[in-house]
Amino acid sequence: MGAKEIEVKPINSKAANALVRRVHYSGSVASNSQLHLGVFYRGKLEGVMQYGPPLAKRKVIGLVEDTGWNEFMELNRMAFSDVLPRNSESRALAVSFKLIKKHYPHIKWLLSFSDATQCGDGTIYRAAGFLLTQIKKNTMLLRMPDGIVVTSLTLRDGNAAKKKFCQRYGIPYFSGSTVKPYLDAGAEIIEGFQIRYIKLLDNSCKLTCETLPYSAIQEAGASMYKGEPRA
Repeated sequence: MGAKEIEVKPINSKAANALVRRVHYSGSVASNSQLHLGVFYRGKLEGVMQYGPPLAKRKVIGLVEDTGWNEFMELNRMAFSDVLPRNSESRALAVSFKLIKKHYPHIKWLLSFSDATQCGDGTIYRAAGFLLTQIKKNTMLLRMPDGIVVTSLTLRDGNAAKKKFCQRYGIPYFSGSTVKPYLDAGAEIIEGFQIRYIKLLDNSCKLTCETLPYSAIQEAGASMYKGEPRA
């Protein structure tokens, strides 16, 4: 039976976050996730997909024409254990699209980013029919002096996390969203790429950005699988 044996259904945030911390490569959860879909295999939770609003919502809402404030979501986290059979990811995504269209019909499109600095270039998203819309050299992920990895959005001005990280690394609190004080304290921007994908749930939607061929990933030198660059 393979991937056809999996079951996808809503779960609570506690169960979802626990699995993300256990199996996601980052070991961290996305605090902005609101919809948690569990992936069960033979009765046991082995995967999770977490959807919610993007952190930088105002910057991405215009990627699709005439999008209302609550008409799109981001796939914030996707974490699957090695127990799941082959093709479980693409099947689980397909089921999640159906569930969203049925229970949240106002959602017209989905956004997701593939971390080709630490994880992969989005093979799963391509298999699930996401459109490739951007390949960008990483400027967002920082490896802090003690080795933890954070996104620069976490360090934005006025964020409680920014105060925490300033205290943690002995940096006087400062205004603005620059990451220079962290770099001066020994942090470094991780070399690699961030790859943006969009899935249109409403086929009448029109992108305002360019759609790239999947081959552009390899041409840009951004190919990665399980944290290792691909030739």
